[in-house]
Amino acid sequence: MSYPVITIDKAKLEHNARTLSEMLSGQGMRLVGVAKGVCAHPAVVEAMVSGGVAAIGDSRIDNLKKIRENGYQGETILLRAPGHSQCDEAVLYADTSLNSEITTAKLLGEAASKAGKTHKVILMVDVGDLREGVMPDRAAEVAAEFDRITGIHLAGIGTNMACYGGVIPTAEKMRLLLQVKNEAEQRIGRPLQRVSGGTSANISLVLEGQMPPGITELRVGEGILLGAEAVERKPIPGCFRDAFLLKAEVIEVQTKPSKPIGEIGQDAFGNVPVFEDRGFRRRAILSVGQQDLDPGALFPRLRGVEILGASSDHLICDVDQAGYPVNTGDILEFSLSYGTLLRAFTSPFVTKEVLEGAR
Repeated sequence: MSYPVITIDKAKLEHNARTLSEMLSGQGMRLVGVAKGVCAHPAVVEAMVSGGVAAIGDSRIDNLKKIRENGYQGETILLRAPGHSQCDEAVLYADTSLNSEITTAKLLGEAASKAGKTHKVILMVDVGDLREGVMPDRAAEVAAEFDRITGIHLAGIGTNMACYGGVIPTAEKMRLLLQVKNEAEQRIGRPLQRVSGGTSANISLVLEGQMPPGITELRVGEGILLGAEAVERKPIPGCFRDAFLLKAEVIEVQTKPSKPIGEIGQDAFGNVPVFEDRGFRRRAILSVGQQDLDPGALFPRLRGVEILGASSDHLICDVDQAGYPVNTGDILEFSLSYGTLLRAFTSPFVTKEVLEGAR
C-alpha cells in the first residue's frame, strides 16, 4: 500500500448519520448530510444515505455532479450560491440552492425554465456571522422579489453561523430567524416550508433542548464525519470520533538538537518559527506535509509522539518519549480535525481506503 492513507469506516459513519437523524427527527427536524469535507467521496455519501439523511449537500457543483453520476436519486443541495457562470450547471445537478442575490436568482430561474425544471431556493439571512445572506430587515423584501421569479420556487429561509465570524448559534438567533420567516410569509402571502437553521455548530442547541420549534433542518458535515459539534468540538453522545484515521510512513529517524543551528529567518511559508531548546531528541520524519494537511490539527494516536511542525512534504515529530521505539518503515496513526480532513481528501497524494463492514 502507498502512504499516506486515510481510512474510511463506513459502518461508523452510517451509525453517526443514523444517531443524528433520529436525534433531529425527535425535535421536528430533518438531517441534511454535508459531503464537502470529503469531496463527496462515494463511500461516505453511501454511508450518509444508509444512515437516513434526508438530502445531500455540497458547496461544489462538481461534487454534486459526482454524487448524481454515482446513482444518488434524492435531493441535492448546493450550499454555496452559484456564480452567474454556473447557473446552468447548478440547476442541472442541484435540486435546491442557498442564495441571497436577486440577480443570481433570476439567472437560476432562466436556466431552470430552459431545462423545463423548477429550481428550489432557500433565501439566506445573515443573523450576525457576516458571511452570506441578506440582513434581517431586508429579508421580506428580497423574499418577495424571489417569489416573483419564474422558474424558481422560494422554499424557505436559512442561515449560517460559526464559519466565518465564529458567532455561536443561540436560541435567540434561531428565534430571530423564525421572526424573519414570519415577516417573509406575510409579505408573500403564503407559508414557507423550510427553515434551514444552520450546521454542526447548532448541535449543542439540539442536545440541550434549546432549539425553538419551527426550525425544520440542519446541514451537518462535521457531526456525522467526526462525531463532534462545531463550536467547542465536544463529542456528540453515541457517535464515533474515529470514522477516519490518517496513516503516514516514517521515512527518517535521527537524534538531533531540538533547536536549529544558525540564524533563524522565514520558513517555507513566510513564518519565523520559534524553538525551545530541549537538548538532543529523537525525531521522526513522515511522508506527508502541509500540502496535504494542517499539522496543527492532527493528533497522534501513539502515546508520547509530539508533532513539531511540517514543511510542504515532511511532517516532523518528536518520538523521544513514544510508547515504543519508532523506526523507519513504521506506520503512525493520527486522528484529524475537520480542516485537516478536508485538506487530506482534497490532496491527490493521500490514498483513500474504505473499510467495509468495520466498526
